[in-house]
This record gives sequence, structure tokens and C-alpha cells, in this order.
Amino acid sequence: MLPPDLVRPAYGAASLADVLPGAAAALGVAVDRGGLPADPLGLTGALAGARRVAVLLVDGLGAHLLRAHADLAPVLAALAGPAGDLAAPCPSTTPVSLVTLGTGIPPGGHGVLGFVTAVPGEDRLLNHVQWADDPDPRDWQTRPTVFEQAAAVDLPVTAVAPYAYAGSGLTTAAYRGAGYSGTVSAGDLAAGILRSLAATPTGLVYGYTPELDLTGHVRGVDSDSWRMQLALVDRVVEQVVDGLPDDAALLVTADHGMLDVPRATRVDVDDEPALLDGVALLAGEPRARYVHAVPGAAGDVLDAWRGVLGDRAWVTGREEAVASGVFGTVGEGLAARIGDVVALARGPWAITASATEPGPSRLAAYHGSLTEAEVAIPLLLARGRALG
Repeated sequence: MLPPDLVRPAYGAASLADVLPGAAAALGVAVDRGGLPADPLGLTGALAGARRVAVLLVDGLGAHLLRAHADLAPVLAALAGPAGDLAAPCPSTTPVSLVTLGTGIPPGGHGVLGFVTAVPGEDRLLNHVQWADDPDPRDWQTRPTVFEQAAAVDLPVTAVAPYAYAGSGLTTAAYRGAGYSGTVSAGDLAAGILRSLAATPTGLVYGYTPELDLTGHVRGVDSDSWRMQLALVDRVVEQVVDGLPDDAALLVTADHGMLDVPRATRVDVDDEPALLDGVALLAGEPRARYVHAVPGAAGDVLDAWRGVLGDRAWVTGREEAVASGVFGTVGEGLAARIGDVVALARGPWAITASATEPGPSRLAAYHGSLTEAEVAIPLLLARGRALG
């Protein structure tokens, strides 16, 4: 059973998965969500009259962080919140969230189920942010995106995001169907969003900025660097809001929150031999681990992880994790991408691996689990002058 301090995402009610389907519905596009409601957030009403809609995702902009630093982000803080806080998916990490946003369905349906997951039957790992074309992203993530469905009914769709991500496996999995406009800077992002909105009398534009998340990971969210980066994000949003066409609207959301993890609250698997005994592959990330056992060892691995971690993480087997609903309904053949053992950190803990993951193990802040700090994300709205 999921501990009370962890949050089960409300897919189909108030989650990141519900944003793009609602925006598309406001523009007259019906999205296939596999039985989930078309617009549970009520965006058809909130965006009434809009002929052009931009959705900007700020990587790492947790709702709790934004409220705690509202003085540094006055433009964001002043925007309307049409549906309150939303929930990031599980795990609360960028690849999972971007594909959840792009497809409009939970992770269990689209199959991008972690930052790093096993490739079933191949004894190897797939890092979704370093993914090119193996496996083929159209085979690994088979669900149609919201962008594909919009383009199929002739609604212009554009993704405005860093040049470096153009054509990647993750971009194909999350954004296929959208024209890709590469950016080189924050100013270029703001200009690109406005340029894409101006290019068509009706359309859906998606924008993405990664720098706040990167700054948080490296410097910590309780750092001057993070606070200054938040102020820069606010300025980008201000530029887009000021330049909105009269009949356009802007939605701002995020993929997850983040929290600093002190050195004292880290368990390093390389210092705990019991955590690696019987383990074939260690996947996931420090606050959301998937542990794949050698054949016949899953029970022993589960017992070992529970014994070492105790109440520092929710440690459970694959079947219980799937049954809990944290991934939504898991599609046929996709559960094997989840570990035999799932460990989601509680409180400020992280499960690092200094030998095999030296870079991630040195970071200052993390996300991936289901605490409120990681799961709660904003949904903010600005409307063009003609929309009031």
C-alpha cells in the first residue's frame, strides 16, 4: 500500500496528462485518451475564444517552489490558476513527464516509465535523455501524440525547444506530429513561441525550457543560482505574455518539483553490498529506483532492500506497484520495464550509486518520487487582450 506521505497522481482528473488534451479540446480537437475524460481541467471554458494556444513547460518548476519564491517570479505569481495544482506522473522525472504531456495518457499507457529503464529481454538499460534511435522510438512508444492527432485534423502544431533535442528518441516519442523549431537561448524561446503563434490564425504551440531544472540539480534549489534562474524564467514568461496575440492564450506548467538532498540522507548502494546481491540491473534514478533481479532472486532482493532502507523508501514488488495505480493502467507487455523491485524515496532520502553513476551521485537536488514537493506542479493561465 502506498504510504500516506506519498501521492498517487490523479490521472484523468488533475494531472499533467490532462493539459494538452484540454488545450486541444479548446481548439476543437478531440484527443483519444484511452477512455480518460477529454477535458477534466475545464480548459475549454478557461480558454474560451482563444484561437491560438501556447503551452510552456518549465522543467523543474514545482508548485511549492514557486509559491515559496513568489517574490522572485511576480509575473508567474500573478497569473491565474484555472485548475489549481496538478500532479506530475510517476516517476516524477522529465522523460516520463514529457511523454505523459505529449500523449495525454499516464506512463503505464505510453511505456516511458522512468529516467532509465531496462530493455526487456536484452540485459541492458535505456537512458531516455540519451536516447537516439535504439530502440526505435515509434516502437518503444506506440501511442499517438496529441500533436499527431491535432495535425491529422489540420490544426497547425509546433514544438519550440532546444536545438540539441531535435530528432532525439525522447523528442520523437513525446512531440512527433509537431513541427520542431530549435532554440539557442531563453530569449530565442520567447521569440520562437511568439513567432509560431503569429504564423497561423489558429494553432497549438508548445515550448520547453530546461535550465531551471539543471541549475537545481547542480547547485541546489536553496541556492542563489537557482533563485536567479527562476527570475530569468519569470522574465521569459513576461515577454511571452506581453507579446501574446489578442486572440491567444498561454498555459504555463512543469514536469515535476525538486528538493535538496543532504549528504547525510543518502544511501549509496556501493556501500551496502546487500543491496546489490542478486541484482542484474539497477535502473531508475536516486529517488525512484527500479531493481531488476537475476532469475529466481526477486523475493530475496525485495527483502534485502526493505531490510536496508526501512522507512526511508516505499519498497515494493512490481505487481504491487502496478496495482497501486501510481503508473495508471499499465499496458500489455510494458510492466517488464518496471523493476522486480520498486523503491520510491520518502522524506529527503536518495539512493545513489557512486561507482556506476558518479555524475548523478554528486548532484545537490533530486526528484523522481511521489512526495508533494516533487509531484505538485502549477498550471497558470494568461489570456490575450481580446479574451479579457
